[in-house]
Amino acid sequence: MVKLTPRERYAFKNTLEKLASYKGRNTELITLLIPPTKQISDVANYLRNELGQSSNIKSKTTRKNVTSAIESILSRLRTFKTAPENGLAFFVGHIPVGADQTRMIAHVIEPPSPISTFLYRCDSYFYLDHLKEMLAEEDIYGLIVIDRKEATLGLLKGRRVETIKNVQSLVPSKHGKGGQSRLRFERLIEIAAHEYFKKIGDLCTEAFLGIEGLKGILVGGPGATKDFFVHNDYLHHELKKKVLDTFDTGYTDESGLNELIEKARPALQHLEVAKERELMDRLFSEIRKEDGGLSAYGEAEVKAALEAGAVEILLVSEEMRMMHRVFECPSCGKRYEIDQKRTDEPIFSCPDDQNLCQFVEEKDMVEELGRICEMYSTTLELISSDSSEGQMLLKAFGGIAAILRYRFNGG
Repeated sequence: MVKLTPRERYAFKNTLEKLASYKGRNTELITLLIPPTKQISDVANYLRNELGQSSNIKSKTTRKNVTSAIESILSRLRTFKTAPENGLAFFVGHIPVGADQTRMIAHVIEPPSPISTFLYRCDSYFYLDHLKEMLAEEDIYGLIVIDRKEATLGLLKGRRVETIKNVQSLVPSKHGKGGQSRLRFERLIEIAAHEYFKKIGDLCTEAFLGIEGLKGILVGGPGATKDFFVHNDYLHHELKKKVLDTFDTGYTDESGLNELIEKARPALQHLEVAKERELMDRLFSEIRKEDGGLSAYGEAEVKAALEAGAVEILLVSEEMRMMHRVFECPSCGKRYEIDQKRTDEPIFSCPDDQNLCQFVEEKDMVEELGRICEMYSTTLELISSDSSEGQMLLKAFGGIAAILRYRFNGG
């Protein structure tokens, strides 16, 4: 899986939201998901068969629209010899535009992580669940559930749990006899347990140390064994720094991984909120300074600072859905650049003669800001509206603010 930048993640999320907004009159929207292992020739043969089956559709209009959508996909498939590394997703079909008319829409997406299952659906909406799950793939956590009998290692990738390895310890249970025999046997048990913990630590190094962007490690298990394992240097020192917390779980097999995630979920949510709160607190501390400190807010001020390379961290609300649109008056020829909500109809009247202007083009504001960030090595942080700080960014600052590298007066 390729980790998405905030800008790429935002763009991918916007595309899915746009696809989700489309509704067909009948079963005229085709979803086609192609895994990277699927042969393009096999997909083409499947579609030709569906093309033949579409002749049985009773409605003449629906039959025509479905046929043209399949033919469109077949035409686009010819440009691919093999499926890309993560596969392909096609979303093609007809949507109503009024007066009993429709227009074809076609989106071809190379997703950020591999498509696992071949899917063909013809319905009144697009099937997006598989791609929506990929939005949660950005955060990766290591998982360890352990007791003296067994241990299981896994990864949490968004909502998906991957089991890496289950290991049985073979550490003997306590000896029932007394005297020197019991003491000697208990020493042997502790030696076996020590070797077992060392083995699990080595497996953790092999499984987790090379993962780029690993956000943390969660450790679970019954009793005190999990804490003993963490605090007695069986983990590589770099991994030990990433242990977020330990949690009590009843199981140490694969089901224990799921139990661990459920126990840790409140803590994980708190971590994300805490990161956003830290950024917003830093912004507020600058704003409270008498001279405004290293802060900027409001679209015009932030954009000027951004284009001057003065912004260290750009804070943008995930809920900001603004488009930068260009209109042209057909009478006087003047061009107007207007910021409008994405959900607003692209309509604007010339202030000079009140004529309705022609819509020329539009760009998503956040994507444009992200492009400028990359030019000046500025960090883009998308802030959710789940916290009070996130709500303040959206409502009080219009969804955009910045922490500056140096004081900038706009000159």
